[in-house]
Amino acid sequence: MTGLIITGFSVAALALAAYFGASLGVVTGLYALLLAALPLGVVVPTFLWLDRFEAEPTKYLVITFLWGALVAAVVAGIFNTGAFLVLDASADPTSALATTAVVVAPVVEETLKGVIVLLIWRLRRREFDGLVDGLVYAGIVAAGFAFTENIQYLGEAYSTGGGQMLAATLVARGLMSPFAHPMFTCLTGIGIGVAASSRSAGVRIVAPVLGWLLAMLAHGLWNLSAVTGGAGLLVGYFLVGVPIFCAYVALVIWARRREGRLIGTHLSPYADAGWLSPSEVVMLSGMRHRREARLWAKTNSGPKGLRAMRDFQDTASELGLLRSRMHHHAADATALESERRLLDALTLARREFLGRAV
Repeated sequence: MTGLIITGFSVAALALAAYFGASLGVVTGLYALLLAALPLGVVVPTFLWLDRFEAEPTKYLVITFLWGALVAAVVAGIFNTGAFLVLDASADPTSALATTAVVVAPVVEETLKGVIVLLIWRLRRREFDGLVDGLVYAGIVAAGFAFTENIQYLGEAYSTGGGQMLAATLVARGLMSPFAHPMFTCLTGIGIGVAASSRSAGVRIVAPVLGWLLAMLAHGLWNLSAVTGGAGLLVGYFLVGVPIFCAYVALVIWARRREGRLIGTHLSPYADAGWLSPSEVVMLSGMRHRREARLWAKTNSGPKGLRAMRDFQDTASELGLLRSRMHHHAADATALESERRLLDALTLARREFLGRAV
């Protein structure tokens, strides 16, 4: 399976490299690639920050990003171009371009981005705990997709309008709307996250579909404001885009705090049973207390003690979220086995940093 995944990503990367080399030129393509990477320095750390309580496996985050940047980008480019050519044959190019941007692209792109989030939930349920995971995977795949799309837009801007057009495009896409694609796809992620933590079979079907439909709608409205240009673009940005972004930021902050409270709530029974102390539950419920605990472990036990404390915190988070799924009857048949494994790992990690501190 690993070899198949690597081969698929490699083929997609070669196809993109060939396309950008032919359409933009090697020098312009590399220049655009470097500039397109700049927004990633803001977008990706935002979702990693959101994921601090129970970090997702790095390999899944990398696969998700590459899916967006390579597979989704290539397939979307093929479908969008094909749709434009079909529409252009029966209408003028301006109408064909507008229809492709407003109707076709949102459906194709949000479907391709959302499908990897859906697959991770269905195939790796142990790594998908709920709302926050849905937001993180959706944001990462959208960041990858936007990265590749920005290479094309920046390269075309430089080729047609020189440095001035390049700067304007970089400001518009890299500074004013770096979270546009993540905001759209996060609607799908929210739907899948709600489904992952629900005991209702109906919710597990309806929530992802509703999130996907809202993602396409938001994407289509955003593209509509872009193709109208001028006043339409300004109205779409300041009256729609900015308020939605503010709501999106509030949602991200709320979701992170909610996950901390959720972990604390579902770890409390383990404190009652003696697996954890009440003070440990308090520590594990907030990032500030977690940072203080890691500082204590590093000061008293050195690097290995710090590593053990991080393992302890990560394991406890996974345990709390597993308990949450069990509470909502959303865990799989191996939940009890996973619970026991996590409790054993928790005990070993505590023994490591306490032993070294002593």
